[in-house]
Amino acid sequence: MKIIIIGGVAGGASAAARLRRLDETAEITMYERGEYISFANCGLPYHIGGVITDKASLLVQTVENMTARFNMGIKTMHEVIDIDAPARTIDVKNLVTGEIFKDNYDFLILSPGASPVKPPIPGLDGPDVFTLRNIPDMEKIIASVNNKAKTAVVIGGGFIGVETAENLIEKGLEVTLVEMQDQVLKFLDPDIAAFAHIEMKSRGINLILSDRVSEIKRQSGRKSSLILGSGREIEADMIILAIGVIPETGLAKKAGLKIGPSGAIQVDSAMRTSDEFIYAVGDACETVNFVTGEKTKIPLAGPANRQARIAANNICGLKSEYKNTQGTSIVKVFDMACASTGANSELLTKLKIPFKTVTIHSGSHAGYYPGAYIIHLKLIFAPADGKILGAQAAGYDGVDKRIDVLAAAIRHGAAIYDLEDYELSYAPPYGSAKDPVNVAGFVAVNANSGFAPVIDIFELDSYLKKGALLLDVRNDAEITGGKIADAIHIPLHSLRKSLAELPKDKIIVTYCKVGLRGYIAQRILMQNGFNAVNLTGGYESYNAFFNQNKYGAVPKLNKSADDTQTKTDNPSSASVIKVNACGLQCPGPLLKLKEALNHAADNDIIEIESSDQSFYNDVQAFAGSTGNKIIGIEKGKVIKAKILKCPAGYLNSASTQNLPSKSDQATLVVFSDDFDKAMATCIIANGALAMGKKVSLFFTFWGINILRKTHPVRTEKTFIEKMFGIMMPRGVSSLTLSKMNMLGMGTQMIKGLMKKYNVEPLDKLLKSIVDNGGKLVVCKMSMELMGIKKEELIDGVIEGGVASYLSDAEKGNINLFI
Repeated sequence: MKIIIIGGVAGGASAAARLRRLDETAEITMYERGEYISFANCGLPYHIGGVITDKASLLVQTVENMTARFNMGIKTMHEVIDIDAPARTIDVKNLVTGEIFKDNYDFLILSPGASPVKPPIPGLDGPDVFTLRNIPDMEKIIASVNNKAKTAVVIGGGFIGVETAENLIEKGLEVTLVEMQDQVLKFLDPDIAAFAHIEMKSRGINLILSDRVSEIKRQSGRKSSLILGSGREIEADMIILAIGVIPETGLAKKAGLKIGPSGAIQVDSAMRTSDEFIYAVGDACETVNFVTGEKTKIPLAGPANRQARIAANNICGLKSEYKNTQGTSIVKVFDMACASTGANSELLTKLKIPFKTVTIHSGSHAGYYPGAYIIHLKLIFAPADGKILGAQAAGYDGVDKRIDVLAAAIRHGAAIYDLEDYELSYAPPYGSAKDPVNVAGFVAVNANSGFAPVIDIFELDSYLKKGALLLDVRNDAEITGGKIADAIHIPLHSLRKSLAELPKDKIIVTYCKVGLRGYIAQRILMQNGFNAVNLTGGYESYNAFFNQNKYGAVPKLNKSADDTQTKTDNPSSASVIKVNACGLQCPGPLLKLKEALNHAADNDIIEIESSDQSFYNDVQAFAGSTGNKIIGIEKGKVIKAKILKCPAGYLNSASTQNLPSKSDQATLVVFSDDFDKAMATCIIANGALAMGKKVSLFFTFWGINILRKTHPVRTEKTFIEKMFGIMMPRGVSSLTLSKMNMLGMGTQMIKGLMKKYNVEPLDKLLKSIVDNGGKLVVCKMSMELMGIKKEELIDGVIEGGVASYLSDAEKGNINLFI
């Protein structure tokens, strides 16, 4: 039996080795157009960065070793240029001599791989543009780096793009990564990819999303200029093209083989093509998505190796079946790992497959043991039966372990209910008694059963637009680091005594830092008759996605305190207070910092370390809001920050320059039901709305009468409540002037003048406020005291309490009491 293999690396070399182990008498020949038959292409970026120091370690097998060990013919620098399938022959070109000859086979294995995508960008063929698919490509990039390249642009944010950008940063280059999509690493959902964005930016990569390179211009003796679709221009010494790959199907098409809907070579479960004597493996062949059943192409080394083994088995009569691909993958992003298995939300949405998600932020091991890091873990499952459809994670430790467990769970058809019972290894240095995999199962089961329903950060806006109330149950110290707009703040420990402030006719969305306290608050509310959902992933997920561009450059730790201290008294006398907050989850590090600042003297320096990655943003916001100054910060597995305690009243523009300014919010407290004051209120409110401000009117005590319907509404009331209702004015038509009312004549005169001069009546002004996005909030406590029921009020009114008013008031600089 004579077998020819076209292409080496993962697929071809693995098939050759397996064939020889199965059949010692077979004649095996491998043709490889490159110089190397088997190399670790996944390791190429790390040799560029110097992590892998010895190039020889990338060579999995050499021609000499493989020939001697497996007794086969290996011909490098030989390219197969044609296949005659009926005759079972191939045409081969010797790339060194130019000679072309024929060879014949009984069985043929195609392993041509995939080639880099090269879009039609003018100037893309210049000498400073590189791809990275093999060792010669890698050597060209290294030569450019060694030739004193200082700046690089990486085009594309997939595996190779992200890894190459990281390693060029490690070599000291200034690196810009341009990605036409709105995120890097498209195998991840955007809320998990956000953590990769934060890591890349904080480590010095200039990340440009939702933009593309439209042209590359060159002038003699100058750097290349990349013109982006947005009009932006970037200069670079070198350009790495990493847009993606396409399967090499040229030979397959020449042989008349069927190409699948994905654009790759169509194969069956035995890896056999449409020709019974030709097999295909690796990046060039089509596979089936294990979760969705969709025909797809997934260019990964693990599947290529398994496919090669199965093709060899079937050629040698050992019946074997490839059971599809679920796309389990992981990528290093500096110190962070980002991993995924199964289907992501985008694919499931595209295929209209129902799914739910939960997100947790759990420690890689027991928090009390040093070195615990947060794992951001997202679980995707089918609501009908709880079957696990996919999982994603990002973090600094333990990510691979959890994704591998969930990959095995998906492979064996597990559901979220099974995760509750998984018995995983535990000791404080390695895990927790409740592993993140277990916790994800607990949260998913609670959500799917209705015991504790959740929404994700992308659903929040629609809930708020429908009138839901957002409740922040974090501690006061955490709020200084930022919060979600329009949220009212009631710390969890105060919630039970504040229940009267909350409406029972609205959905309440609870949230905390990571979801646990939000869940506890949700259960308190649900058991007291409220309709509550919890924001899965909490502020950690919301802040990572929506505020990932919140902070600009900050001083590095190698900058001395004296370099940045200004307007301080005698800084040379400052003491340094060291604080270790590693292992603590928020708000632990902030509380530690606050305690240190309370004990510090003016101009003292707090040096704090935290393993909670959100502390990178939190400490900057905290310093700005408390009037102190960040004089150094460094992001890695551990966040290290130096904070200068500034004297009282010291306005530190440097520490606040990266903080979001107060919103254009105007808040009016309406205490009076006088007609003229109500008119002034509505005119001011509509004017503020016309100027683009956000407006909130808080009606309390007599001001509530403005919101009453003009016609009686039948409600159940006590005698006292009925008496109040009779004595108080019912709506805008019953209001009178505060002065010169003259038994109602003054009021009618004013209304007549308003009509003459085309001034809108009060009821229309109120409606205009709501129509233009303003909020009419009525004090729940005042309603109860005055015996007014919600049914008696006009449409569009929101019930709230003091917390609702204070939440809006603190957002802006305009606060009026009328």
